[in-house]
Amino acid sequence: MEGILFYIIIGVVGIILGGVITGTVLNRALERKRDALLKDAIEKAEVVKKEKILQAKEKFMQLKSEHEKFIFDKNDELARNENRFKQKEGTLNQKVEEFAKRQKEIATIKQNLTQQLEIVNKKQTDLDKSMRIQVEKLETMSSLSAMEAKTQLIETLKEEAKTEAIVYMKDIIDEAKLTANTEAKKIIIETIQRTASEHAIENTVSVFNIESEEIKGRIIGREGRNIRTLESLTGVEIIIDDSPDAIILSGFDPVRREIARLALHKLVTDGRIHPARIEEVVAKTKKQIEQEIIETGKRISFDLGIHNMHHELVRMVGKMKYRSSYGQNLLQHSIEVSKLCATMAAELGLNPKIAKRAGLLHDIGKVPDTEPELPHAVLGMKLAEKFKEKAEIINAIGAHHDEIEMNNLISPIVQVCDAISGARPGARREVVEAYIERLKHLEELALSYPGVVKTYAIQAGRELRVIVGAERVSDTEANQISFDLSKRIQSEMTYPGQIKITVIRETRAVSYAK
Repeated sequence: MEGILFYIIIGVVGIILGGVITGTVLNRALERKRDALLKDAIEKAEVVKKEKILQAKEKFMQLKSEHEKFIFDKNDELARNENRFKQKEGTLNQKVEEFAKRQKEIATIKQNLTQQLEIVNKKQTDLDKSMRIQVEKLETMSSLSAMEAKTQLIETLKEEAKTEAIVYMKDIIDEAKLTANTEAKKIIIETIQRTASEHAIENTVSVFNIESEEIKGRIIGREGRNIRTLESLTGVEIIIDDSPDAIILSGFDPVRREIARLALHKLVTDGRIHPARIEEVVAKTKKQIEQEIIETGKRISFDLGIHNMHHELVRMVGKMKYRSSYGQNLLQHSIEVSKLCATMAAELGLNPKIAKRAGLLHDIGKVPDTEPELPHAVLGMKLAEKFKEKAEIINAIGAHHDEIEMNNLISPIVQVCDAISGARPGARREVVEAYIERLKHLEELALSYPGVVKTYAIQAGRELRVIVGAERVSDTEANQISFDLSKRIQSEMTYPGQIKITVIRETRAVSYAK
């Protein structure tokens, strides 16, 4: 047992000694390796240090070179600026010397002018004195004062100047007619020839044709309840008389008459005619007409190439179909004016799109039922302004009857084209009494001039012939009467188109051979 314990102790001691020896050997190996690594790191650090130092030196040299170049450039620029300033200073000094020299010259000239002015004043004084002496001698010789002689001379010159001015004015007017009038007529005629439009006369009644007299009784209904319901719902008077196969719809509003006509057509076709059915059909017909108005406005705008118009204006354009102006359908009139405006604007080198739009909308003020006390041109101008139309279009609408002043070239084109469309033969109807009154007024205006013997309004009031007495009116005065009369007619009367004034002066010599 003791022997085994001894061996165990010896083994343990051996293991411990072996571990110590092994640890010592490993420590030495590690120290050697560490020293080698440290040496290697130091060598690499030295190499990196040298490289960085070289790079820093190169960068320093580069920056130094750039700085020296910058300093050189700045010095060079300063030198150039200094030379330029020296040149400007020399020029300025030269100009100062020239200015001083000119000041001396001006002073000399001023002194000379003062001397000459004194001489002139002295001569003027002598001349005035001599003039007074001569005037006193003339007054003594002529027994007239200077003021009286001056007055007579002025009156004589005024008469001569007036006569010469009238002759000169006539020459100017004749020359203008040879050029401007020819070109204007050419443009207007070409515009009219290129535009064709239908003329439909709108009345205040519509005729509804029926197939048999039996339908009249069904429309009237028991104790007239059907016809009363229809009249109250549509606002149209329905006249059923002895006219064969026809019922007359009477009303001032074409939209209401059209609603009544379509409603009657649907009721007669369907066969069911009683108050409830009438209410249903009239309500549907009103919606149909409103939709048709909108579709008409859209179609007309599309056909004319007018886009981006407010939907309310489009609706008003469609509603023009059911309005009339002096018997001329308002929509057809507006379409015609729109085409005329576009053609005339293109001939004159203006924007045809704006002119076309203004022509279509020029009578838009006749459509609304509100504000009837306003002129339709002013109301249309307010509507166009409300719906954001361009300033040229707004002015053209408001000025086409001279309610406001024109401020662009589109406005007179719209006014002219409106007159062309309305003045076409058969386009509009006119009350006979108003027509006769206008002709009488024309003749009375001409008769108010001294020397006028007779007057005749011919060609439906488009020409006025004035006969003057040859012994009382000269040729120059006849020209003056024609000119003055045209101005008075323009300012005092309203008429379509234009009126030609012809003044006739003739001398007749009559003898008898016996």
